[in-house]
Amino acid sequence: MGSGKTTIGKKLAKRLNLTFIDMDQYIEEKEKLSISDMFAKNGEEYFREIEHNVLVELLSMDGVLVSTGGGAPCFHQNILLINQQAYSIYLKLDPEILVGRLKNATADRPLLANLSNEELRLQISEKLASRSPFYEQAKLVFSSLGSVNRDVSELERLLTGNRH
Repeated sequence: MGSGKTTIGKKLAKRLNLTFIDMDQYIEEKEKLSISDMFAKNGEEYFREIEHNVLVELLSMDGVLVSTGGGAPCFHQNILLINQQAYSIYLKLDPEILVGRLKNATADRPLLANLSNEELRLQISEKLASRSPFYEQAKLVFSSLGSVNRDVSELERLLTGNRH
């Protein structure tokens, strides 16, 4: 969450001539309900089941670059499924950078809604601690270079073997 998956994913997909799919947006369109509303009305487990089913669907598609939600790799053995059928990338950022990026966007993120800055910092640290064992299983763990364009260029180089 807040790592730049969507921004970097869109740019990288364009460079690699792939179709970009934001999994959370795809779920919202398919369910005709926001993720926040799904959490509020039916709870997290309901959402995670839908998320898993959509992941299975997306993994069957060719020519796509999928940006999963931050929790997707951590439930229903999704990281194993992803790694069996696709090339996974973990965009790793320092927790303080994530706090800076997310402090003004908590209303749109159900797991962070209504948190103070200190609570947000604690929530991010706790989420990273619990999710890192899953994230670290990605085929590529990529530490951000601090610039979207540089990150995209470096990821493109790593994925295609280009040396530019």
